[in-house]
Amino acid sequence: MREFIAQIWNLVMDYDKNPLKHVKDLQTRHLLMQLLAWMWCIIFASSMGSYFVFGLSAIIHSLLIAGIVFTVATFKIAENKPEYFGGFGRSAYGEHE
Repeated sequence: MREFIAQIWNLVMDYDKNPLKHVKDLQTRHLLMQLLAWMWCIIFASSMGSYFVFGLSAIIHSLLIAGIVFTVATFKIAENKPEYFGGFGRSAYGEHE
């Protein structure tokens, strides 16, 4: 049962396995997944009959997505331009020289 749930999750959430794999541009795929996520937030909030639930869900999703984007961006900068993080304003010879 656990494997079945994991497979179903991947069919929906993994853009390499769902039909969005045919969209070549990664940013477009990401945008489409975000739009679908917002759509489902609205549907679930409406089905609960509460705009408060939608607002809370939207805020939590926004924070979660922003955290993921910030982490990925930091990792990519560290991978491609590690010198960017070198020192944060301190010179090799001491404080702010």
